[in-house]
Amino acid sequence: MQILFSVAFVHLLNDCVQAVLPAIYPLLKQEFALSFAQIGLITLTFQCTASLLQPWIGLVTDKRPIPFLLPAGMCITLLGVALLSMAHSFAMLLLAAGMIGVGSSTFHPEASRVARLASGGRFGFAQSLFQVGGNLGSAFGPLLAAAIIVGSGQGRIAWLMVLVLLAVAVLIGVSRWYAGHLKKATGKVAVHAGPGLSRGRVLWALTVLAMLVFSKYIYMASLSSYYTFYLIEKFHVSVESAQGYLFLFLAAVAAGTFAGGPIGDRIGRKRVIWFSILGAAPFTLALPYASLGWTAVLSVIIGLVMSSAFSAIVVFAQELVPNKVGMIAGLFFGLMFGISGIGAAAMGAIADSTGIEHVYRIASFLPLLGILAVLLPRTESARG
Repeated sequence: MQILFSVAFVHLLNDCVQAVLPAIYPLLKQEFALSFAQIGLITLTFQCTASLLQPWIGLVTDKRPIPFLLPAGMCITLLGVALLSMAHSFAMLLLAAGMIGVGSSTFHPEASRVARLASGGRFGFAQSLFQVGGNLGSAFGPLLAAAIIVGSGQGRIAWLMVLVLLAVAVLIGVSRWYAGHLKKATGKVAVHAGPGLSRGRVLWALTVLAMLVFSKYIYMASLSSYYTFYLIEKFHVSVESAQGYLFLFLAAVAAGTFAGGPIGDRIGRKRVIWFSILGAAPFTLALPYASLGWTAVLSVIIGLVMSSAFSAIVVFAQELVPNKVGMIAGLFFGLMFGISGIGAAAMGAIADSTGIEHVYRIASFLPLLGILAVLLPRTESARG
């Protein structure tokens, strides 16, 4: 549990720092005179660097684990934060966002593997605990941005380096435990039982899971990247109030994530995936036409329901390919970041041409793709 809480805590710190980036978009937009399309490009740069490397890092470390990659990757994040605090051009903003993304891509696959190693067989619980750390960090990021950066200037971003340094310190301890665990395991042959499916059916199931991630995270990107702009434009709230509403949504995401893994361990991951994506559709379809109060309520419900899927999806995929735990974690975390980035860039272009409200009308139909869960194979752990 100490190791589980350690990687979850660092996930909180890591994602808190990452969540500050979209939270300060209004500040950056004003200081650098950015368009919505340029805001989308910043998100795309971060998400692509955070996604493209992850499956490869996972694949390499499946063959040869590298425990001290964890603190080393966090040091790259540290450099990215330092650059973000002193950037004086759009190109430097993109470089800083890219470095923060590289740091993220080295953290997630190995940290997810450590969480699984320390799970004691409760894979859904361990993945949820790891994930909820990240979600809590994402929720606190906008509050942190509102408290120390928004209204105070770009230079205050440098204070985030304190959080990153703390993360490096904790990861040094985690990497030592990880290295010791690997040393003890030397000479032992681990036999992993698969789900008893053909290679073709496994590939098909992974494709369906990827499409479900697509529907979930493009919609989630519309909220995480543009929700504050939506509230400011439609309801004329202040930046600080908009950050508070964003915190409510992200806190609901954290709560839903924590619930999804243990529930999947108990009732089956396929049932959780069904409910969490398709079940959110009525609420996403209603959101663009709601008042400010109901918008807040609906965003909380959407966050609770949709976020419960990801832990179940990752563990389901790892059970389909049990000998490639790092690669699968990297693939799905990478897919999450990559899809979010592409979706954010596309929606930024739509917002520039047709308005931010139109983005939410289009995105509201994406959870209907949750019907694809019917195509997932029936396995013992994914019963339903």
